[in-house]
Amino acid sequence: MGHAGAAAAAVRYLGPRSVEPLPRPELRCVREDERAPVDPGEFRRVLGNFASGVTVITAPAAGPGHGPAGFACQSFASLSLEPPLVCFMVGRTSSTWPRIARAGVFCVNVLGAGQGELCRAFAVSGADKFAGVDHDPAPVTGSPRLAGAAAWIDCTVHAVHTGGDHLIVVGRVNALGTGEDPGEPLLFHRGRFTRIGP
Repeated sequence: MGHAGAAAAAVRYLGPRSVEPLPRPELRCVREDERAPVDPGEFRRVLGNFASGVTVITAPAAGPGHGPAGFACQSFASLSLEPPLVCFMVGRTSSTWPRIARAGVFCVNVLGAGQGELCRAFAVSGADKFAGVDHDPAPVTGSPRLAGAAAWIDCTVHAVHTGGDHLIVVGRVNALGTGEDPGEPLLFHRGRFTRIGP
């Protein structure tokens, strides 16, 4: 399946030519009159004890008059060795995801310990996230590869699955590599950035 086919598969849930954010899904495991089994705040607090790496997912412009797309993402993981697959999770109401889906390709930029401000820049919506950000095209897909990233993974969208209020995006790895001096990773733990060691 080429890039165009992967993009078409990835956006099948969007509807023709629509790139608007999806409405918040009405997915429930309990009835309206039942108490939810877990309080959302408590869920967030407990799961915050799991330290994760931080990435920026980027994609090239999906058409004329559009710039590249990108967003900060801590929900990323390796998935399969044969074939080489990775995955990330994105909210179904994300305004950036439809642009990445249209492109059908993406690059995972694994951030280093000194890139907290870069992460914050990609975590906001409505701004030109690439303003003043040094990047070059990833070798296979042309997705933005951010300067100074500890590692990069150049992917084609392989599959998209629903997961509650998020989408699970699976990418097939085309190329990958590390920065010149990867150093320590940027970590997110208990609602803030941290690093390995004292």
